Amino acid sequence: MIRVIWKWAIPLFAGLLMSFGLLQEQQTVIYLIGDSTCAEKEVNAYPETGWGMPFVHFFDESIKVDNRAKNGRSTKSFMDEGRWEAVLKMLNSGDYVFIQFGHNDEVPSKVGRYTTPEEFQANLRGYVIDTRKKGALPVLLTPVSRRSFENGELVDTHEHYAQLVREVAQSNDVPLIDMTTLSMELVRNLGETESKWLYHHLDAGEHPNYPQGKSDDTHFNELGARKMAQLVLDGIRELNLELKNHIVAGTR
Repeated sequence: MIRVIWKWAIPLFAGLLMSFGLLQEQQTVIYLIGDSTCAEKEVNAYPETGWGMPFVHFFDESIKVDNRAKNGRSTKSFMDEGRWEAVLKMLNSGDYVFIQFGHNDEVPSKVGRYTTPEEFQANLRGYVIDTRKKGALPVLLTPVSRRSFENGELVDTHEHYAQLVREVAQSNDVPLIDMTTLSMELVRNLGETESKWLYHHLDAGEHPNYPQGKSDDTHFNELGARKMAQLVLDGIRELNLELKNHIVAGTR
């Protein structure tokens, strides 16, 4: 009896292994490269959440999302640390690279991360060229909005560097998801008070990771990260990327 079961078990197990290997080979990978607004967070940072965290759950099994974004990185430091080289080694024809920087590039006081406008655009072009050389598709994203209100009006803190991204996208025929515009519209419509619920705000004693509380108008909580990820999905649909056919049903 045991021999009979084993006789059937071996080919069944082999078939499962082959199916798993075939699935891996057929998967298209979306690489996310960027900064803390997209990055996966450590447990001790919760409830701070990067938009790349919920984004990984929005696609069917034929799509794998590999979130390589890291806190505090710019177009320059992401390259300098070898993070881009590591992505290129894994990148295959047909994959996607979603490129979103700006928060750190635009701040002159961030030594080793700041880039001049010329350097910023040159670095973005470098990512685009490298991606295309591998037969993969680059997608540029402008940085997500900070919650910065003055006299009741939302301020575009990324105005210059967001425009630099748009220019690179246009001059190099790269698909663009204008997250600055999309996220500003969301925050503006919610208003100064209600938009707080998207960002990393906690009262003292509200969460053990932040006993003194937290007031952060750059990074998101779970709700805010999901809203930003949904805006990226909207951008994918608007661009009519093939990826839209693999978004899980029921995901807005």
